[in-house]
Amino acid sequence: MSTTTADLDADSRSAISKLWHNREARSVILQILTMALLIGFFAFIISNAVSNLAAVGKTFSYDFLGEPASYDINQTLIDYTSRDTHLRAGLVGLLNTGLVAICGVILATILGFILGIFRLSPNYLLNRISYAFVEFTRNVPVLLHILLIHGIVVHSLPHPKIAKDDFNIGDMFFLSNRGVYAPKPIMEDLFWFVIIAFFIGIAFTLWFRKYARKVQDATGKIYPVFWIGMAAIFGFPVIVYLVTGTPLTWDAPVFGRFNFQGGMVILPEFMALWLALSLYTAAFIAEIVRAGILSVSHGQWEAAAALGIRRGRILNLVIIPQALRVIVPPLTSQYLNLTKNSSLAIAIGYMDIVATLGGISLMQTGKEMETMLLVIAVYLSISLLISAFMNWYNQRIKLVER
Repeated sequence: MSTTTADLDADSRSAISKLWHNREARSVILQILTMALLIGFFAFIISNAVSNLAAVGKTFSYDFLGEPASYDINQTLIDYTSRDTHLRAGLVGLLNTGLVAICGVILATILGFILGIFRLSPNYLLNRISYAFVEFTRNVPVLLHILLIHGIVVHSLPHPKIAKDDFNIGDMFFLSNRGVYAPKPIMEDLFWFVIIAFFIGIAFTLWFRKYARKVQDATGKIYPVFWIGMAAIFGFPVIVYLVTGTPLTWDAPVFGRFNFQGGMVILPEFMALWLALSLYTAAFIAEIVRAGILSVSHGQWEAAAALGIRRGRILNLVIIPQALRVIVPPLTSQYLNLTKNSSLAIAIGYMDIVATLGGISLMQTGKEMETMLLVIAVYLSISLLISAFMNWYNQRIKLVER
């Protein structure tokens, strides 16, 4: 009996040894062990947190989201009052975060590409100005940029009483230290046709761009895609707007007793955060663009120039499409950094998701863990969406091997 048991043990050890020395089996075993350790670690952390909350008389719940927020928010893209819930306050903060991120990404991309091209310009003045801007901006912390621009906006612009006479454009736009006041558009029912026409113009432009590329590849004929696209995106909606009887009115701001009334306002906090994040990120994007252009063989320039193509057309048709394969991956990281850096808005009082749900709501309810988990989940979701879109775009423009 003992001999049989020893033989079984030996066979068992031999089977485990063979399993371990098999590369695929060992890989699966290590992954299972790693996942078990991670699950155990997070289970311990969560259990410990729940126990500590219970020890101080707290419970883990999100019931507070249905309670009145009882605080005001200086900028809202949707209707909101202090009587609304913490959930709606968090939604307002999320929309404010998204507004800064989208506007920042657009402006940073445009400025970054321009500065990156200027860095390679044979014009000495453009080259040196771009170089000085990039080196200064990227070597100063972004928080200092935010505070500096906010200080300039608040302290250099005039009081609304002065702005109504000296800092206005056609008595419609007013620039003051409380923000930029402009007429507010009020859409009527038929204006939806204008919006539909705008999206039809975008769809047509995308289709026409592909069609023009096919024609160019087949015959060499070049269509003015840019101007036709502009006519479709902007000209067609204008025609629809006029045909439907101009279904849009404007609520112009009027100076009251102490401040402007009516219209819409772009707050100094938003302008400072938007400009600071855009300029800071543009400095990094400029270096990415420069590196992408330099990665393209100089022979491409020479071959295109030998065909008589202008420098601007060479950059647009030959160099940039190839450079994008190098530019897009690090560009994704800069978009993510800009979005996450928007959380510094709390330093100047801009009410984003951190200032609302992760700030005032946290202090009023005492739900530190719940609010922080929500804020983390929001930033994680936004970052994953950006990454997914940029990865899709990167796959779309990658070099296709035959």
